[in-house]
Amino acid sequence: MRKHIFNAGPCKLSDRTLKNTEKAVEELESCGQSILEVSHRSADFQKVFDNTVSLFREVLNIPDNYSILFLGGGASLQFCMIPFNFLSKKAAYLDTGAWASKAIKEAKLFGEVEVIASSKDRNYTYYPKDFTIPSDADYLHITSNNTIRGTEFFEDLDSPIPVIADMSSDICSRPIDVTKYAMIYGGSQKNLGPAGATFVIINNDLLKKVADRPIPTMLKYQTHVDKDSMFNTPPCVNIFAIGETLAWIKEMGGVEAMEKLAIKRSDMLYAEFERNTMFRPVVEEGSRSRMNIPFLLAEGKEELAKEFLDFCAKKNIVGVKGHRSVGGFRASTYNACTIEDCQALIDAMKEFEETHK
Repeated sequence: MRKHIFNAGPCKLSDRTLKNTEKAVEELESCGQSILEVSHRSADFQKVFDNTVSLFREVLNIPDNYSILFLGGGASLQFCMIPFNFLSKKAAYLDTGAWASKAIKEAKLFGEVEVIASSKDRNYTYYPKDFTIPSDADYLHITSNNTIRGTEFFEDLDSPIPVIADMSSDICSRPIDVTKYAMIYGGSQKNLGPAGATFVIINNDLLKKVADRPIPTMLKYQTHVDKDSMFNTPPCVNIFAIGETLAWIKEMGGVEAMEKLAIKRSDMLYAEFERNTMFRPVVEEGSRSRMNIPFLLAEGKEELAKEFLDFCAKKNIVGVKGHRSVGGFRASTYNACTIEDCQALIDAMKEFEETHK
Protein backbone atom coordinates (compact mmCIF):
# COMPACT_ATOMS: atom_id res chain seq x y z
CA MET A 1 0.00 0.00 0.00
CA ARG A 2 1.37 3.41 -1.01
CA LYS A 3 1.93 5.52 2.09
CA HIS A 4 1.17 9.20 2.61
CA ILE A 5 4.73 10.55 2.33
CA PHE A 6 5.74 13.85 3.94
CA ASN A 7 9.52 13.31 3.95
CA ALA A 8 11.63 16.45 3.68
CA GLY A 9 13.92 14.77 1.16
CA PRO A 10 14.26 12.31 -0.38
CA CYS A 11 10.59 12.93 -0.89
CA LYS A 12 7.55 11.64 -2.71
CA LEU A 13 7.89 11.44 -6.48
CA SER A 14 5.23 11.37 -9.17
CA ASP A 15 3.90 8.02 -10.37
CA ARG A 16 5.20 8.83 -13.85
CA THR A 17 8.72 9.39 -12.51
CA LEU A 18 8.70 6.13 -10.54
CA LYS A 19 7.24 3.96 -13.30
CA ASN A 20 9.32 5.29 -16.18
CA THR A 21 12.54 5.28 -14.15
CA GLU A 22 11.81 1.67 -13.17
CA LYS A 23 11.46 0.80 -16.85
CA ALA A 24 14.69 2.62 -17.70
CA VAL A 25 16.54 0.72 -14.98
CA GLU A 26 15.48 -2.47 -16.76
CA GLU A 27 16.25 -1.07 -20.21
CA LEU A 28 16.61 2.46 -21.54
CA GLU A 29 14.15 2.58 -24.42
CA SER A 30 15.38 -0.20 -26.75
CA CYS A 31 19.13 0.25 -26.45
CA GLY A 32 19.77 -3.06 -24.71
CA GLN A 33 21.24 -1.33 -21.65
CA SER A 34 19.95 -0.07 -18.33
CA ILE A 35 20.11 3.65 -17.55
CA LEU A 36 22.46 2.44 -14.79
CA GLU A 37 24.78 0.91 -17.39
CA VAL A 38 24.65 3.20 -20.40
CA SER A 39 27.70 5.31 -21.19
CA HIS A 40 27.29 8.99 -20.48
CA ARG A 41 29.22 9.56 -23.73
CA SER A 42 26.69 7.61 -25.80
CA ALA A 43 24.02 8.97 -28.11
CA ASP A 44 21.41 7.14 -26.01
CA PHE A 45 22.27 9.12 -22.89
CA GLN A 46 22.84 12.37 -24.78
CA LYS A 47 19.21 12.14 -25.83
CA VAL A 48 18.17 11.80 -22.17
CA PHE A 49 20.34 14.74 -21.13
CA ASP A 50 19.15 17.01 -23.93
CA ASN A 51 15.51 16.16 -23.18
CA THR A 52 15.93 16.99 -19.48
CA VAL A 53 17.64 20.30 -20.18
CA SER A 54 15.03 21.22 -22.80
CA LEU A 55 12.17 20.49 -20.39
CA PHE A 56 13.86 22.48 -17.62
CA ARG A 57 14.13 25.48 -19.95
CA GLU A 58 10.51 25.13 -20.99
CA VAL A 59 9.00 24.59 -17.53
CA LEU A 60 10.88 27.48 -15.87
CA ASN A 61 11.23 29.66 -18.98
CA ILE A 62 15.02 29.69 -18.67
CA PRO A 63 16.64 31.96 -21.29
CA ASP A 64 19.32 30.70 -23.66
CA ASN A 65 22.04 32.80 -22.02
CA TYR A 66 21.78 30.61 -18.91
CA SER A 67 23.62 27.29 -18.64
CA ILE A 68 21.99 24.33 -16.88
CA LEU A 69 24.26 21.97 -14.97
CA PHE A 70 23.74 18.72 -13.06
CA LEU A 71 26.54 18.19 -10.54
CA GLY A 72 27.35 16.12 -7.46
CA GLY A 73 27.94 17.15 -3.87
CA GLY A 74 24.50 18.51 -3.06
CA ALA A 75 23.64 22.12 -2.31
CA SER A 76 26.19 21.95 0.51
CA LEU A 77 29.08 21.83 -1.98
CA GLN A 78 27.60 24.90 -3.67
CA PHE A 79 27.97 26.77 -0.36
CA CYS A 80 31.71 26.47 -0.96
CA MET A 81 31.82 26.72 -4.77
CA ILE A 82 29.89 29.98 -4.93
CA PRO A 83 32.28 32.11 -2.83
CA PHE A 84 35.29 30.22 -4.19
CA ASN A 85 34.30 31.38 -7.70
CA PHE A 86 32.63 34.73 -7.13
CA LEU A 87 33.61 36.32 -3.80
CA SER A 88 36.34 38.83 -4.59
CA LYS A 89 35.87 41.54 -1.96
CA LYS A 90 32.57 41.15 -0.14
CA ALA A 91 29.36 39.14 -0.38
CA ALA A 92 25.92 39.85 1.09
CA TYR A 93 23.87 37.08 2.69
CA LEU A 94 20.42 36.71 4.24
CA ASP A 95 20.47 34.54 7.37
CA THR A 96 17.11 32.76 7.42
CA GLY A 97 17.84 29.35 8.90
CA ALA A 98 20.21 26.41 9.22
CA TRP A 99 21.15 26.10 5.56
CA ALA A 100 21.64 29.84 5.08
CA SER A 101 23.86 29.82 8.18
CA LYS A 102 25.93 26.99 6.71
CA ALA A 103 26.31 28.94 3.46
CA ILE A 104 27.48 31.99 5.43
CA LYS A 105 30.03 29.91 7.35
CA GLU A 106 31.55 28.61 4.11
CA ALA A 107 31.63 32.05 2.46
CA LYS A 108 33.60 33.50 5.37
CA LEU A 109 36.48 31.21 4.41
CA PHE A 110 36.94 33.21 1.19
CA GLY A 111 36.35 36.84 2.12
CA GLU A 112 34.20 39.41 3.88
CA VAL A 113 30.55 38.49 4.42
CA GLU A 114 27.90 41.05 5.30
CA VAL A 115 24.74 39.54 6.79
CA ILE A 116 22.26 42.19 5.70
CA ALA A 117 19.26 40.71 7.57
CA SER A 118 18.55 37.81 9.89
CA SER A 119 15.54 36.20 11.51
CA LYS A 120 17.61 34.45 14.17
CA ASP A 121 16.26 36.86 16.80
CA ARG A 122 12.90 35.06 16.72
CA ASN A 123 14.26 31.57 16.17
CA TYR A 124 13.89 31.83 12.37
CA THR A 125 10.09 31.90 12.58
CA TYR A 126 9.76 34.65 9.97
CA TYR A 127 11.44 35.69 6.72
CA PRO A 128 13.06 39.15 6.94
CA LYS A 129 11.78 41.54 4.31
CA ASP A 130 13.14 44.93 5.33
CA PHE A 131 16.75 45.01 4.22
CA THR A 132 19.06 47.10 2.06
CA ILE A 133 21.17 45.38 -0.56
CA PRO A 134 24.70 46.83 -0.62
CA SER A 135 25.72 47.93 -4.10
CA ASP A 136 29.40 47.24 -3.41
CA ALA A 137 28.99 43.50 -2.75
CA ASP A 138 29.94 40.90 -5.36
CA TYR A 139 26.60 39.11 -5.00
CA LEU A 140 23.60 38.59 -2.72
CA HIS A 141 22.86 35.05 -1.53
CA ILE A 142 19.37 34.06 -0.40
CA THR A 143 17.69 30.81 0.62
CA SER A 144 14.21 31.18 -0.83
CA ASN A 145 12.64 28.40 1.23
CA ASN A 146 13.91 27.16 4.57
CA THR A 147 13.35 23.42 4.75
CA ILE A 148 13.91 23.04 8.50
CA ARG A 149 12.27 26.19 9.84
CA GLY A 150 9.43 26.43 7.31
CA THR A 151 9.70 30.00 6.05
CA GLU A 152 9.52 31.01 2.40
CA PHE A 153 10.17 34.13 0.34
CA PHE A 154 7.95 34.50 -2.73
CA GLU A 155 9.42 37.60 -4.38
CA ASP A 156 11.93 37.89 -7.22
CA LEU A 157 14.14 40.69 -5.99
CA ASP A 158 15.14 43.74 -7.96
CA SER A 159 18.80 43.95 -6.99
CA PRO A 160 21.72 46.20 -7.92
CA ILE A 161 24.05 43.19 -7.62
CA PRO A 162 23.80 39.57 -8.84
CA VAL A 163 21.35 37.44 -6.84
CA ILE A 164 22.23 33.81 -6.13
CA ALA A 165 19.41 31.70 -4.72
CA ASP A 166 19.35 28.32 -3.02
CA MET A 167 15.98 26.97 -4.23
CA SER A 168 16.53 23.40 -3.11
CA SER A 169 13.06 22.98 -1.66
CA ASP A 170 10.80 25.25 -3.70
CA ILE A 171 12.13 24.99 -7.26
CA CYS A 172 9.31 24.45 -9.79
CA SER A 173 6.62 25.02 -7.16
CA ARG A 174 5.73 28.46 -8.55
CA PRO A 175 6.59 30.71 -11.48
CA ILE A 176 9.79 32.72 -11.10
CA ASP A 177 11.49 35.32 -13.25
CA VAL A 178 14.79 33.57 -13.89
CA THR A 179 16.28 36.75 -15.34
CA LYS A 180 16.21 38.32 -11.84
CA TYR A 181 18.80 35.76 -10.71
CA ALA A 182 22.46 35.36 -11.65
CA MET A 183 22.33 31.79 -10.38
CA ILE A 184 19.77 29.35 -8.97
CA TYR A 185 20.84 26.07 -7.45
CA GLY A 186 19.71 23.24 -5.21
CA GLY A 187 19.49 19.57 -4.46
CA SER A 188 17.05 17.68 -6.67
CA GLN A 189 15.57 15.51 -3.93
CA LYS A 190 12.60 17.76 -3.13
CA ASN A 191 10.66 18.74 -6.24
CA LEU A 192 12.79 17.40 -9.08
CA GLY A 193 13.82 13.82 -8.51
CA PRO A 194 15.80 11.42 -6.32
CA ALA A 195 18.77 12.41 -4.20
CA GLY A 196 22.14 12.50 -5.91
CA ALA A 197 22.02 15.37 -8.39
CA THR A 198 22.47 19.09 -7.84
CA PHE A 199 20.97 21.48 -10.36
CA VAL A 200 22.65 24.78 -11.24
CA ILE A 201 21.06 27.42 -13.46
CA ILE A 202 23.70 30.07 -14.11
CA ASN A 203 23.78 33.23 -16.18
CA ASN A 204 26.81 32.99 -18.43
CA ASP A 205 27.68 36.62 -17.68
CA LEU A 206 28.38 35.64 -14.05
CA LEU A 207 31.18 33.39 -15.30
CA LYS A 208 33.04 36.53 -16.39
CA LYS A 209 33.19 37.74 -12.76
CA VAL A 210 35.30 34.95 -11.31
CA ALA A 211 37.50 35.88 -8.36
CA ASP A 212 41.23 36.24 -8.95
CA ARG A 213 42.39 33.15 -7.07
CA PRO A 214 43.48 29.61 -8.01
CA ILE A 215 40.37 27.43 -8.17
CA PRO A 216 40.64 23.63 -8.48
CA THR A 217 39.38 22.39 -11.83
CA MET A 218 36.40 20.45 -10.45
CA LEU A 219 35.25 23.44 -8.41
CA LYS A 220 35.16 25.86 -11.37
CA TYR A 221 31.73 26.44 -12.86
CA GLN A 222 33.34 27.15 -16.22
CA THR A 223 34.73 23.61 -16.25
CA HIS A 224 31.24 22.13 -16.12
CA VAL A 225 29.68 24.67 -18.47
CA ASP A 226 32.34 23.96 -21.09
CA LYS A 227 31.68 20.20 -20.89
CA ASP A 228 27.86 20.32 -20.52
CA SER A 229 27.96 18.67 -17.08
CA MET A 230 30.11 15.85 -18.46
CA PHE A 231 33.60 16.80 -17.37
CA ASN A 232 33.28 13.71 -15.20
CA THR A 233 30.55 11.05 -15.17
CA PRO A 234 27.24 12.74 -14.31
CA PRO A 235 24.48 11.12 -12.19
CA CYS A 236 22.79 9.51 -15.20
CA VAL A 237 19.78 7.86 -13.56
CA ASN A 238 19.03 11.03 -11.60
CA ILE A 239 19.07 13.14 -14.75
CA PHE A 240 16.64 10.70 -16.34
CA ALA A 241 14.31 10.90 -13.30
CA ILE A 242 14.50 14.70 -13.28
CA GLY A 243 13.45 14.68 -16.93
CA GLU A 244 10.46 12.50 -16.10
CA THR A 245 9.50 14.78 -13.22
CA LEU A 246 9.71 17.86 -15.43
CA ALA A 247 7.58 16.10 -18.06
CA TRP A 248 5.02 15.34 -15.34
CA ILE A 249 5.00 18.99 -14.22
CA LYS A 250 4.39 20.02 -17.82
CA GLU A 251 1.53 17.50 -18.16
CA MET A 252 -0.03 18.80 -14.95
CA GLY A 253 -0.14 22.36 -16.29
CA GLY A 254 3.33 23.68 -15.48
CA VAL A 255 4.55 25.68 -12.52
CA GLU A 256 1.34 27.71 -12.51
CA ALA A 257 -0.62 24.55 -11.73
CA MET A 258 2.00 23.51 -9.17
CA GLU A 259 1.55 26.81 -7.37
CA LYS A 260 -2.23 26.41 -7.18
CA LEU A 261 -1.81 22.95 -5.67
CA ALA A 262 0.84 24.21 -3.26
CA ILE A 263 -1.46 26.96 -2.01
CA LYS A 264 -4.37 24.56 -1.60
CA ARG A 265 -2.33 21.97 0.30
CA SER A 266 -0.70 24.45 2.65
CA ASP A 267 -3.92 26.38 3.29
CA MET A 268 -5.62 23.12 4.29
CA LEU A 269 -2.93 22.25 6.82
CA TYR A 270 -2.47 25.72 8.31
CA ALA A 271 -6.25 26.02 8.74
CA GLU A 272 -6.30 22.75 10.67
CA PHE A 273 -3.46 23.87 12.94
CA GLU A 274 -5.40 27.01 13.75
CA ARG A 275 -8.58 25.03 14.47
CA ASN A 276 -7.21 21.96 16.23
CA THR A 277 -6.80 22.27 20.01
CA MET A 278 -3.98 19.70 20.03
CA PHE A 279 -1.64 21.38 17.54
CA ARG A 280 -0.23 24.79 16.71
CA PRO A 281 1.76 26.30 13.82
CA VAL A 282 5.32 27.53 14.32
CA VAL A 283 5.93 30.15 11.62
CA GLU A 284 4.48 33.64 11.70
CA GLU A 285 1.77 34.47 9.15
CA GLY A 286 3.14 36.09 6.02
CA SER A 287 6.29 33.95 6.02
CA ARG A 288 4.79 30.48 6.06
CA SER A 289 6.25 28.02 3.59
CA ARG A 290 4.03 26.08 1.21
CA MET A 291 6.66 23.35 0.95
CA ASN A 292 7.76 22.65 4.53
CA ILE A 293 5.20 23.08 7.26
CA PRO A 294 6.45 22.66 10.85
CA PHE A 295 3.98 22.33 13.71
CA LEU A 296 3.95 21.54 17.42
CA LEU A 297 1.65 20.03 19.98
CA ALA A 298 -0.30 22.51 22.07
CA GLU A 299 1.44 23.76 25.19
CA GLY A 300 1.18 21.18 27.94
CA LYS A 301 0.70 18.33 25.46
CA GLU A 302 4.35 17.90 24.43
CA GLU A 303 4.64 14.49 26.08
CA LEU A 304 2.27 13.09 23.45
CA ALA A 305 4.78 13.54 20.61
CA LYS A 306 5.80 9.88 20.30
CA GLU A 307 2.20 8.78 20.63
CA PHE A 308 1.20 11.03 17.72
CA LEU A 309 4.03 9.75 15.52
CA ASP A 310 3.01 6.16 16.29
CA PHE A 311 -0.60 7.09 15.52
CA CYS A 312 0.44 8.53 12.15
CA ALA A 313 2.35 5.35 11.34
CA LYS A 314 -0.79 3.30 11.93
CA LYS A 315 -2.56 5.59 9.44
CA ASN A 316 0.17 4.97 6.80
CA ILE A 317 1.51 8.50 7.27
CA VAL A 318 5.31 8.83 7.24
CA GLY A 319 7.86 11.64 7.37
CA VAL A 320 6.15 14.02 9.82
CA LYS A 321 8.82 13.91 12.52
CA GLY A 322 10.49 17.32 12.80
CA HIS A 323 14.13 17.87 11.96
CA ARG A 324 16.45 16.55 14.67
CA SER A 325 17.76 20.08 15.35
CA VAL A 326 14.36 21.57 16.22
CA GLY A 327 12.02 18.70 17.12
CA GLY A 328 8.25 18.84 16.81
CA PHE A 329 6.67 17.84 13.53
CA ARG A 330 6.96 18.85 9.90
CA ALA A 331 4.87 18.07 6.83
CA SER A 332 6.83 18.55 3.62
CA THR A 333 4.28 19.08 0.88
CA TYR A 334 6.31 19.12 -2.31
CA ASN A 335 4.83 18.99 -5.80
CA ALA A 336 4.05 15.26 -5.82
CA CYS A 337 2.26 15.43 -2.46
CA THR A 338 -1.47 15.09 -3.14
CA ILE A 339 -4.55 16.71 -1.66
CA GLU A 340 -5.48 13.21 -0.47
CA ASP A 341 -2.18 12.95 1.41
CA CYS A 342 -2.88 16.23 3.20
CA GLN A 343 -6.45 15.21 3.98
CA ALA A 344 -5.18 11.97 5.51
CA LEU A 345 -2.91 13.96 7.84
CA ILE A 346 -5.74 16.34 8.72
CA ASP A 347 -8.06 13.40 9.46
CA ALA A 348 -5.38 11.89 11.68
CA MET A 349 -5.00 15.14 13.62
CA LYS A 350 -8.76 15.39 14.08
CA GLU A 351 -9.00 11.82 15.32
CA PHE A 352 -6.03 12.35 17.65
CA GLU A 353 -7.77 15.43 19.03
CA GLU A 354 -10.99 13.47 19.66
CA THR A 355 -9.07 10.72 21.40
CA HIS A 356 -7.52 13.17 23.85
CA LYS A 357 -10.49 15.37 24.64
